[in-house]
Amino acid sequence: MLFFSVSRTLFLVWNHTMCPEMTAGDGLKSLMYGLRMDASLSGYMMMINGLLLAVSVFTGIRLPGFLINILTVIMIFLSVIIILTDLQLYHYWGFRLNTTPLFYIGKEALSMISLAMALKAVTVGLLLSGISLFCYFRLIALNFKKVTKSKPVTAVVMLLISALMILPVRGSLGTSTMNPSMVYFHPNKVFVNHAGINVVWNFLSSLLTKNSIIYPEDFLPEKQTELFFNELFPKQHSTIRLLNTAKPNILLIILESFSADIIEPLGGVKGITPNLNQLCSEGVLFTNFYASGDRTDKGLVAILSGFPAQPRSTIIKSPEKTQKLPFLSRHLSETGYYCSFIYAGDINFANYYSYLINGGFKQITCDKNFPLSQKTSKWGAHDQFLFLKLFDELNEANSLFFKTVLTLSSHDPFDVPMKKIFGSDDEDSLFLNACYYTDSHLGTFISKARQTHWWKNTLIIITADHGHRLPGNKGYNTKESFRIPMLWIGGAVAKDTVISETASQTDIPATLLAQLNSSSSDFIFSKNICGQPVNPFAVYVFNNGFGFLNNSCYYIFDNYLQSNILTAGCGKDELNYGKVFIQKMYSSYNQMGLFKEPD
Repeated sequence: MLFFSVSRTLFLVWNHTMCPEMTAGDGLKSLMYGLRMDASLSGYMMMINGLLLAVSVFTGIRLPGFLINILTVIMIFLSVIIILTDLQLYHYWGFRLNTTPLFYIGKEALSMISLAMALKAVTVGLLLSGISLFCYFRLIALNFKKVTKSKPVTAVVMLLISALMILPVRGSLGTSTMNPSMVYFHPNKVFVNHAGINVVWNFLSSLLTKNSIIYPEDFLPEKQTELFFNELFPKQHSTIRLLNTAKPNILLIILESFSADIIEPLGGVKGITPNLNQLCSEGVLFTNFYASGDRTDKGLVAILSGFPAQPRSTIIKSPEKTQKLPFLSRHLSETGYYCSFIYAGDINFANYYSYLINGGFKQITCDKNFPLSQKTSKWGAHDQFLFLKLFDELNEANSLFFKTVLTLSSHDPFDVPMKKIFGSDDEDSLFLNACYYTDSHLGTFISKARQTHWWKNTLIIITADHGHRLPGNKGYNTKESFRIPMLWIGGAVAKDTVISETASQTDIPATLLAQLNSSSSDFIFSKNICGQPVNPFAVYVFNNGFGFLNNSCYYIFDNYLQSNILTAGCGKDELNYGKVFIQKMYSSYNQMGLFKEPD
């Protein structure tokens, strides 16, 4: 219990910048509420130890004591590894460690940790484990020498005490068993609630349940859910025409981590993306556009399949589910488009490859198609080489094309090959320099593309895979962290205009297909932003909650608290819209992959 309280204090100190408004009282409450979950995990250990001590009544302490020592040492080292990993990743991920990082283990997790951070973590880990082992062997293990064989009744008492450990393990006498919501206490300071979670308990719990996620479908009754859901997606009878042709080439450029806060025409920091800033003055600019989730794999599914992000997991992990998703690429392929994908990184990362194969992409270019000399990023080849290869591939295209591009240079650790333009080595500066780098090579590509034969009949959609807490270290669950750009340019765009209606990545398939006079009925979570009538809204999902917003209403719902932690300008029905959207997504997710496709 003392070990876990020390680790919680370490978490509060290490990540205190994540919650500048945290008070000393908040920290003390985190420690106090966290004891409940600490007791749960300690109860498991005591249960095992009690059983071994019961055996020692008959055998003596030597073997049981040895096993207790081994288990304790293993638990200390395992806990320290989990605690240190959590200390490093929470700053980037915004949630306590669970099994999610196991899916991204390797490049992404390691790329976030600098040598200095690693040395700092190792030092802290050695101190924490060293002091813990010293205290254990000096204050507890030495007492084993005093234990001798005893009467059988002693074993009965030890077994009863062990059985009573079910009380701290469960955390309550009611029907609810231990879960993170039991240590939540603050209505809107997410960080101090997170601090109360015992990260070792959290990781081990998610490890045991990671393959059996069934999302609840109990926000509202089914009939009421359908009623509200239909209000979100009213039947449309017309659409605003944005294109001068019904069948243009389509180039979809997905920029890694490009938050709206770096785009000057969207109210972002000046001078970071001069090329995008200039492009925003032409074509169609969507000014209130939001990412569905907070990771690239979730963004890809939202953009290409119109399927929303999920908390605690991602559908891209499950090929048996993604093969049942609708795909923009398959729709376009059926109407004569050649569909291809280009990414200068590892295409097997996060299950991208199986998803793209399920999507019917005929050509997939990845890091293997770039020479070793160009792969100087931790993720693969930098964006300057990506755009060069993209330009060559487009010039070689001999049919109508749908090309999807995913950049990578503006991903952590922002190690771009250029002289720093902004600031020094702080996080904000590194991020801004990386975005500037990608923008500069995007600008070069667009300038060259204007001179090609295919420009006149091409629609270029520029958006982002997700937003970012930088610049400014925004709250990970706020709308500002999810707001991203979307811009349509190219010779196929009929007019320059600004669309200010609230919309999301999931709306791209329906909006694009409407411009192509094609049905999008299977994209049930996608609305035509330019259609009439339209209910303008966006839903974004973070690790265990979601945000809903439209042109006037905004609220954030926390799944642990089962309540809103922020509400502004919302009517009664609007408070249900986000819930029915999420419930419909849960239902669709749960049903996918349950049955075999008919032969």
